Amino acid sequence: MQELTALHPGIILTGIGLIVATVLVHALGTHALIRFLVRRYANASGLIPSHKALPAVIWTAMALMVLHVIEIQLWALTYLFIVPGDTLDTYEKATYFSFVTYTTVGYGDVTLSTQDWRLLSGIEAMDGILLAGWSTALLFVVVQRSWKGLGREGRKN
Repeated sequence: MQELTALHPGIILTGIGLIVATVLVHALGTHALIRFLVRRYANASGLIPSHKALPAVIWTAMALMVLHVIEIQLWALTYLFIVPGDTLDTYEKATYFSFVTYTTVGYGDVTLSTQDWRLLSGIEAMDGILLAGWSTALLFVVVQRSWKGLGREGRKN
C-alpha cells in the first residue's frame, strides 16, 4: 500500500497564484473586449444589428482565443521554470502539456515527472474549465444580442 504524503504548500500557492493571474488576464481582456464591442457594434439599445453580427462574433471568438493562449502560456512558463524534473524541459513541451491540460484533453503522453507536482496539472484543468465557461457565456451573450437585434429589425420591415 502506498503511503500518503503531505502536500507541499508551494504547490497549492503556485496553483492559487496562477488562478489569480489567469482570472485577472481574463477579466481585463473581456472587459476591454466588451467595451470594444459596444463602441463598434452595438446600437443605442445595446443590441447588435444583423449586418454587424458576424464581425462581432468573429472578434469575440478571436479575442477569447488570444486570452486563453496567454493564460496557457502563464501555466507553461511555470512548468518550465518552477516545476522540478526533466519531463517539461523545453518551451515546446511545457506549452504542449499546458494546452492539453488546460483544455482537459489529457492525452497522457506527457506527464509531470515529479509526483508532488502532479496536483498542479489538476488545478490547471479546473482553471481551464472555469475560464472556458466564462468565454462560452460571453460568446453566448454576443450571439444573443445579435439575434435580438435581428428580431427587432424584422419587426420594423
